[in-house]
Amino acid sequence: MSNQMTAPGGVPAWLRALVLAAALTLFVLIITGGIVRVTEAGGACPDLFSLGPCLAMWDAPAGQQTVIDLIHRLTTILAAPLVAGSAWLAWRHFRSEPWIARPLYLGLAMMVVQILLGAAIALGVLPFDPQSVTALHLLLSLLTLAPVLVSLVVMFYLERAGTVQPARLVYRSPFARLSLLTLLAFSVLLLTGALVSGGQASTACPSWPLCDGLSLPQTPAAWLNVIHRLVVAVSGGLLVALFLQAWRTQRTQTPILVATTAAVVLFISQGLLGARLVNGFPVYMLALHQATAVAALAALVVQVTAVGMAARSTEEEMADAASIAGRKGLWKDLLALTKPVVVLLLLVTTYAGMVIGAQAWPSLSLTFWTLLGGFMAAGGSGAINQYIDRLDDVKMQRTQKRPIPAGRLTPGEGLAFGVGIALASFYLMVAFVNFLAALLSLAGILYYVLLYSIILKKTTVQNIVIGGGAGAIPPLVGWAAATGSLDIPSLFLFALVFMWTPPHFWALAIVRRKDYARAGVPMLPVVRGEAETRRQIFIYTIELVALTLLMPLFGLGGGIYLIGALLLGLWLLHAAWMVWKQEGNKVAWKMYRYSSMYLAFIFVVLMIDRLL
Repeated sequence: MSNQMTAPGGVPAWLRALVLAAALTLFVLIITGGIVRVTEAGGACPDLFSLGPCLAMWDAPAGQQTVIDLIHRLTTILAAPLVAGSAWLAWRHFRSEPWIARPLYLGLAMMVVQILLGAAIALGVLPFDPQSVTALHLLLSLLTLAPVLVSLVVMFYLERAGTVQPARLVYRSPFARLSLLTLLAFSVLLLTGALVSGGQASTACPSWPLCDGLSLPQTPAAWLNVIHRLVVAVSGGLLVALFLQAWRTQRTQTPILVATTAAVVLFISQGLLGARLVNGFPVYMLALHQATAVAALAALVVQVTAVGMAARSTEEEMADAASIAGRKGLWKDLLALTKPVVVLLLLVTTYAGMVIGAQAWPSLSLTFWTLLGGFMAAGGSGAINQYIDRLDDVKMQRTQKRPIPAGRLTPGEGLAFGVGIALASFYLMVAFVNFLAALLSLAGILYYVLLYSIILKKTTVQNIVIGGGAGAIPPLVGWAAATGSLDIPSLFLFALVFMWTPPHFWALAIVRRKDYARAGVPMLPVVRGEAETRRQIFIYTIELVALTLLMPLFGLGGGIYLIGALLLGLWLLHAAWMVWKQEGNKVAWKMYRYSSMYLAFIFVVLMIDRLL
């Protein structure tokens, strides 16, 4: 790698990975710093330069504060060399590329100042109240993270372009200027919010919209609170305007549209969490509140950088807007992205998990929020999956009429919609269900998108076997939503769906074997042939039925369930036997349809058994 400009092929992967690691670590550092401030955990570790005293206090009465302070300190120790190493390597290899190197220099400088300031706060050597430096400390944190993100986005753009030309960030359109203004307003929002919480100004202004009915504030703390509320309103208005303009004028710009959508969802979610924190704040909610605010800022920094790198003119943006004039069927296409038929079956298992876990009908409110969150999580995952598979979908007869390959939606619209509703699902679960159900739902999203869609689907014949875990999580979500916990019987619901998935999808893979072969997806019929696939379908079906009949031994299901499971099992075994012994797509298609009905019916039988 030369010291001149970006080499042909863009920025090397190892440097992008290092800068990404630095950005993620800084993100965690800011979150833990905010928790330290609010929980007053600063200095809980008595010795700044030794971890031994902290570890010795782990089980002390103030152990939680000690753990918080220790995590923050360890994150600082990890972040500093990552940022320093990124800046040094940028200086070595990309000093002539200003939008890669200079932001990292700035991030390193701010990191050094921030560490010194944080140490001064922890040691209590400041000549004034530490609360008065809260805004400065946060500002330095943001000035460390933001330039690292700028450098990272530029790297990815140059990698995608494979250019040897220095990057230029240009803001010449109304949308570009609106993006800059929104980022500025949101940064001010975070700073005023830190001042309000750090200086306890929230108690000085208990009513809304002003502090005492409609009277003007009477104290500096009250004025600060009112100013913060005004900045919230301005930032919210700008974000809404940015969102509407992005979906109108940036539909072909995937990074811009996704980052804008994510920023708006995160902003709304942060407000929702803030409202839920009024009645007290467990540490995990506090951490999530902090993380959401910083993530919204990070999304805006990425968005503004992407806008600058795209350097679009007003005419280009208007061409995007003109291309959707008179567009019909948008909501129908967005719904199609969610794979509603698949989601409906998942919601059946989710609701069944609620009833089976609680052994009672859940309340209407809990049912509504759990199923809405489940629909958005599964639907968002399906939309992201369709974005990932968009090039393969064109090659497959079954999928080529989907909204993205058919051209009714751009890839950016599909990905932004999926990311938006998947993010929103997590926060709805946190706010209206419980944290465990939200975490399980998030795990399902990551499992399906990252492990199955990106890693497994095109790389191994075991894609469906391992990837089946994603579809097995919804009943756990329902169980956790109704009970707030998981136990051994709940894991059998996971195992049931996990074992059901291979014979169900392999039956479809037999019918669509040529499609998968054209798309290069190593499904079992493509790799090992139909005969082996039919045999495996029968073997897995035997194992599935055996599992369902053993479940009563572990406290899940009684006599009613056992009779139903036996009858349903014989029905499915007969369908699998026919697949094994007869060739042709007709019996495989029946197996696919029957297995869908089998899963729904066996969960219904479990529900009836638990209720009676």
